[in-house]
Amino acid sequence: LYARQNPRRLPAEFIRDNALAVSGLLNPQLGGASARPYQPAGYYAQLNFPKRKYQQHNDENQYRRGLYMHWQRSFLHPMLAAFDAPAREECTAVRESSNTPLQALNQLNDPTFVEAARVLATELVTEEKAIKPRLQIAFKRLLNRPPSGEEMTLLTELFNKQLKRYKAAPEDAKKLIATGLALLPEKVDPVDLAATTTVTRALLNLQETITRY
Repeated sequence: LYARQNPRRLPAEFIRDNALAVSGLLNPQLGGASARPYQPAGYYAQLNFPKRKYQQHNDENQYRRGLYMHWQRSFLHPMLAAFDAPAREECTAVRESSNTPLQALNQLNDPTFVEAARVLATELVTEEKAIKPRLQIAFKRLLNRPPSGEEMTLLTELFNKQLKRYKAAPEDAKKLIATGLALLPEKVDPVDLAATTTVTRALLNLQETITRY
């Protein structure tokens, strides 16, 4: 019995959920009040009746599913807007699916994705000392397949390049791995972790990672 479907990008909420899930951060709690994830400062500055100050959650509510993300009228979260979530101003039977540079920038720089990449990298660094087995674990977790020879070569080169960069600028490494609320292990090499985090950020940003096949 054979079956197939066309590849489709995950809905906006699922893209965030997927990053949290593969890193082990996802909070599966059902129901309750809205979750307030990381959001750019001043995003609600134009809402003056009355003025609103956004206060993110600093506990496990930060990692709840995208379904529960706080939504201020037409000001949907920037990440949801980037990935074509409807503004709820009218009924939407089928969501649009665009492909823009802003989406890649969002996945690379949104604190949620950076933190997810860092937490996943922390697990890899803790379990394995060499980059090859780290990549094998990461590919299995994110893409459910082993890396090809070319992918292994490219990502190993990326790791070595970033390792060299962060050895020359250890403060940059510490700044990167400080992103997010999740605690860091006491004994961890910040340079190694930062270089591995760069690799996991790249993997989370793959089109294959956010596509349903």
